[in-house]
Amino acid sequence: MSDDLPGTPTPGPRQPSEPGRPSIGELLRRGDRSFSFEFFPPKDAAGEEQLWTALHELQPYQPTFVSVTYGAGGSTRDRTIGMTGRIARETTLRAMGHLTCVGHTRDELVDVLRAYAAAGVHDVLALRGDPAEGPSAPWTPTEGGLHHAVELVELARSLDGGLGTPFGIGVAAFPERHPGSESVEHDARVLAAKAAAGADFAVSQLFFRPGDYFALVERTRAAGADIPILPGIMPITNLASVRRMAELSGCEVPTEVMARFDGVTEPAEVRRIGVELATELCDALLAGGAPGLHFYTLNRSRATRDIFAALRIAA
Repeated sequence: MSDDLPGTPTPGPRQPSEPGRPSIGELLRRGDRSFSFEFFPPKDAAGEEQLWTALHELQPYQPTFVSVTYGAGGSTRDRTIGMTGRIARETTLRAMGHLTCVGHTRDELVDVLRAYAAAGVHDVLALRGDPAEGPSAPWTPTEGGLHHAVELVELARSLDGGLGTPFGIGVAAFPERHPGSESVEHDARVLAAKAAAGADFAVSQLFFRPGDYFALVERTRAAGADIPILPGIMPITNLASVRRMAELSGCEVPTEVMARFDGVTEPAEVRRIGVELATELCDALLAGGAPGLHFYTLNRSRATRDIFAALRIAA
């Protein structure tokens, strides 16, 4: 999801994404502690039931927003828009849709943004997206499409979010170097450019050391941006799965984290240790001044609820 750094964009306006309702970025800037949850569009009826169960179990925690991911190359475009719109219509939750540049022309991206607005979704996470071959593969833009997430932010910022005001826009941030980037400093400059283009806030990729998050915040400030950055949390409930997710995200599962699982084979014990580790991480992040926590739920709620219980955060 990384970008090469384009020219300096013109700063965009920062306005509420709905009349009378603060944008997500404004909520984060004024110090409201934020909890948010990320889901992916289900493939079948059983998956849809699982997702709605998780949503209803997490809704009492009054999340700032929930988001629905967008498949590589737009592979889940209609399901993502449909699911995000359904959340906006049928729950009290604020729904944010994902959008990537991969596989879309500029005109198609405008159509997707308008479809979100028509579905009642007025916040988007604007991503460049990864090539089908993976995040380390060379980036080739779609003919007639966009080259950088910065351009997607500018495009979304230029459009009406459906209620007479611009979209609320989130972007990705990288606590560790993106595989396609030359350095973590370069990643920070890209994030600063996205903020200058009109992004309201950022959500980090998953990571496992609080110091990686705080270093990202410092680099971003040094690059000239004060954009709020939500730390992305993925509790380890399955070792093979988290290794795969870390690989796709371009991050490392630290040796000291894996050492906590030495000799552990029982799934319930893996899960217990994973929740314990995530709780320690979340506690350190909140104590250090992070504006909140963004959970990659994998469409399940139990691990997140267990972390909240350990942190003594009540529904």
